[in-house]
Amino acid sequence: MKFWLTVAWLLASCMAGAQPIAHAHNDYEHKRPLLDALSFDFRSIEADIYTIGDSLFVAHDFDEIKPGRTLRTLYLNPLQNLIQENGGAVYGDGHSIYLLVDIKDDAVKTYQLLHKILEDYEDCLAVVKNGKQTQRAVQVVVSGNRPMNLMANQKVRYAGYDGRLKDLKTGVEAQLMPWVSDSWTDHFLWNGKGEFPLKEKEHLRQLVEQAKSKGCLLRFWGTPNKTESQRMAIWKELKDAGVAIIGADDLKGLQEFLQTGK
Repeated sequence: MKFWLTVAWLLASCMAGAQPIAHAHNDYEHKRPLLDALSFDFRSIEADIYTIGDSLFVAHDFDEIKPGRTLRTLYLNPLQNLIQENGGAVYGDGHSIYLLVDIKDDAVKTYQLLHKILEDYEDCLAVVKNGKQTQRAVQVVVSGNRPMNLMANQKVRYAGYDGRLKDLKTGVEAQLMPWVSDSWTDHFLWNGKGEFPLKEKEHLRQLVEQAKSKGCLLRFWGTPNKTESQRMAIWKELKDAGVAIIGADDLKGLQEFLQTGK
């Protein structure tokens, strides 16, 4: 399986001010999970998971779980097939993508099952063994209820930890914490209407630099998106500030923005 460009390439590109990584928020809610996002050239996909027996089911809430909609069937198996068909990369271009797995129930129990399931896809996934990282076509990142201590002490790990901005001050290495994600409204009052206040704009740039200095990719969730004008305004400020990952429910809208700037 040939694989010549890596997650490190994506990280370096973001650090250099290239296009942000387009992230499919709650991807499983689209008509065609995974496939719709890939059709718009998204490089990051989000799936929320719950443990039932020996399976991880994908849903936003427990009462929305449906038979057959598991992490394997919706994401891991299709990704594995695409990687095999496309010469070692999802898009066939040598670039890695991210799969953000958001644990919605018990952190330790669900992560342990996730680790066991990911073992079956080792040939496709970035892996850390005894402190040495091997990059492959997909980098899994664990968000939501995250068992930091368990992950940090694993000799073999198939996923990275989605940190928070406060974690940048703890000394956690980027190999364990490749992402930092945080709530937009915890840091900013601006809702995408009118001018972005200069003080908040400068604060955003400072947060971007803090994440970059630690080698982490930065993402915000909960950005204002009720109207198209709000979404566009927020996306522009995120892109201009150098935020590495921009999430959206509107796949086509974000793709068009990143391609045209409008």
